[in-house]
Amino acid sequence: MQGRIVKVSGPLVVAEGMADAKMFDVVRVSDRRLIGEIIELRGDRASIQVYEETSGLGPGEPVYSTGEPLSVELGPGLVESIFDGIQRPLTLIREKVGDRIVRGVEVPPLDRERKWEFVPRAKPGDRVETGDIVGVVQETPIVEHRIMVPAGIRGTVEWIHQGQATIVEPIAKVKSDDGTLVDITMMQRTPVRIGRKYREKLPPAFPMLTGQRVIDTFFPVAKGGVAAVPGPFGSGKTVVQHQLAKWADADIIVYVGCGERGNEMTDVLMEFPRLKDPKTGEPLMKRTVLIANTSDMPVAAREASIYTGITIAEYFRDMGYSVAIMADSTSRWAEALREMSGRLEEMPGEEGYPAYLGSRLAEFYERAGRVICFGQDKREGTITAIGAVSPPGGDFSEPVTQATLRIVKVFWGLDSQLAYRRHFPAINWLTSYSLYLDRLDEWYAGEVSEEWVKLRREAMTLLQEESQLEEIVRLVGVDALSVKDRLVLETARSIREDYLHQNAFHDVDTYTSLDKQYRMLKLILEFHRLGQQALEAGAELSQVTNLPVRERIGRAKYIPEDRLSQLDDIMKELREQMSSLTSEGGLVYA
Repeated sequence: MQGRIVKVSGPLVVAEGMADAKMFDVVRVSDRRLIGEIIELRGDRASIQVYEETSGLGPGEPVYSTGEPLSVELGPGLVESIFDGIQRPLTLIREKVGDRIVRGVEVPPLDRERKWEFVPRAKPGDRVETGDIVGVVQETPIVEHRIMVPAGIRGTVEWIHQGQATIVEPIAKVKSDDGTLVDITMMQRTPVRIGRKYREKLPPAFPMLTGQRVIDTFFPVAKGGVAAVPGPFGSGKTVVQHQLAKWADADIIVYVGCGERGNEMTDVLMEFPRLKDPKTGEPLMKRTVLIANTSDMPVAAREASIYTGITIAEYFRDMGYSVAIMADSTSRWAEALREMSGRLEEMPGEEGYPAYLGSRLAEFYERAGRVICFGQDKREGTITAIGAVSPPGGDFSEPVTQATLRIVKVFWGLDSQLAYRRHFPAINWLTSYSLYLDRLDEWYAGEVSEEWVKLRREAMTLLQEESQLEEIVRLVGVDALSVKDRLVLETARSIREDYLHQNAFHDVDTYTSLDKQYRMLKLILEFHRLGQQALEAGAELSQVTNLPVRERIGRAKYIPEDRLSQLDDIMKELREQMSSLTSEGGLVYA
């Protein structure tokens, strides 16, 4: 089917003669074959969102419909790749046309020539259905790519391949229940705007561990959960996202740079191949898929990028993997939505955003979750979605932040004041929250320690008391406080500086295991408990706060994971020094 351009307005092109087209069909615009997608139909006129630069287009040029929705190619070759928002392979495009993307360039997302070693898991005569794994490909040293039966196919394996094959060659033939013989290849195509189906959705039951103390201890996100990281410019959103991408205990990372600065995406590209995965010792890039839609790329492709990312995440989830998707940032995605809505002349909502902003955000986040996948083995997979939000001026009351907070269950609120004080991650412990805590407490008690929940509550209580006491100090000075209150301030400062503050660029401090977190927190709270006892026994506050062991407590964060017994030595030293304060002759009276 061929239409004709009648109007060009930036990335929006209106074409007539498109009566047989359908919503979200992909089209090729003009003889330059620019890729676009139909987003509105009125009579025989179609409004087309063009994913490439439209300068030079004019009325009368042809529009060709493909008759298919915007889809992604799924198969071996995804991991370690970097795509743009509509899954064009940026590395291959660079090899073909140079550093700048040429309009109309057509390069298949996955390499059709490369041969992969296919190892069958099924054999002739086996009964298979949608989602069953027929074989595997070792895509990287970390990732075993599981080749699944595509949706809608059920039958008996007639033949299966063993050895090398490309992604478009048949690796199995299945005789379906209606008698037809169906070829199965290693590649599938899936529309991006419709979530991949699963057998059953399960409630979250265990945390996605990140190695970031403020997150794992106070505001954990469940595997299969959703979280938002809102914060003003310069508060560290991207570094938090990078830390999660590096250290989260997910099998696969999908990182979507949605409208990000080019240099920030360059940092990811340069850093990930150098960083070692703590579990395998391999480069982190070996389990990462990158989608880079930088701020200088066409705005329309930015709108598609998060759908491309979540569809790739769903594909790996269906293999039974735990997947974490980072979207940085959904504010720039919403701005792309606002621009396209304005060009369509739709009725604007709050601050010019379209009225359907909230529902579009919900569509994205609701595709996260912990599910039982299709397939006779009923394997379990999870997608954890973490979206950064960049509210203008740090105003959390603006529409994108508010619409996001209505959907997500974890809020890591970044605070510019903490960032100015060089406290990173700048997650404000008084405004942030996690609604998964009640579900996860049982897991923490069983896997870490029965004391975990009590210690976390004690620490949070001290931080809240500190906030109240600081109000008094600002009004009447610290001398108005009792010695016990001043000890609270001292312990809360230790929690902030020695525990919550974490250096992302320090080889040891960048990641902290749960065992180390538990020991560190117990050490600080034990100092507070023994300090109270010493004060009650008549010791002076200065004696408690100036104990020589305090320096070792402050540097405990730099103890490597393979030397955690040193924390036990510090605890022993703390108890001995506190005991000497309260023993006979140990007190010094004013």
